[in-house]
Amino acid sequence: MFTIKSLPLKKHQIALPLLVIILSTLAFIFDVDSLAFQRNRFIEGEFWRGLTGHFLHTNFNHFILNISAVILLWALHGQFYNLLNYTLIFIVCAITTTFGVYVYSPEIMQYVGLSGVLHGLFIWGAIKDIQNKDKTGFVLLVAVVGKVIHEQVKGASQEVADLISATVAIDAHLWGMIGGGVIGLLSLYHVKKSKK
Repeated sequence: MFTIKSLPLKKHQIALPLLVIILSTLAFIFDVDSLAFQRNRFIEGEFWRGLTGHFLHTNFNHFILNISAVILLWALHGQFYNLLNYTLIFIVCAITTTFGVYVYSPEIMQYVGLSGVLHGLFIWGAIKDIQNKDKTGFVLLVAVVGKVIHEQVKGASQEVADLISATVAIDAHLWGMIGGGVIGLLSLYHVKKSKK
């Protein structure tokens, strides 16, 4: 039987997704270029761009797509969120995304957006669903992995690129997913080890 779960409205479940939305909104309003990941500036030592660039967006459509995804992921997996794990996942996925783009995608000179981090949060949430015996976890896991594989093989959707007025950084999706997957698998290992 299909049931609708209640939204995760406890302070520790909503605080950090709300903070991400607020920071992204402020970054969009003020369009602070000094926060974007720019390869040449990053090489020169402006390492904060590896984190702050995730809060910037190319246009309003890009901003709305990413903020909507933050809200959707919170609705799907917010019951697992707390201040520590959301911070850890966000930072790890931001770092793996930035590192992956920096090392393996030298053609990307600038990167902005939350999509790498969001792919990491998505896969982590799917793993948490599986851990908690929620049957939708496997479906979500297959869906996000399948999407990323499709992007790697076929390339990005031209419609999405037109919508956000930029090339879709599909490698960011891959590296964000890897970061979230590692955190998810480590949490599974930790739970299994603690049960012994």
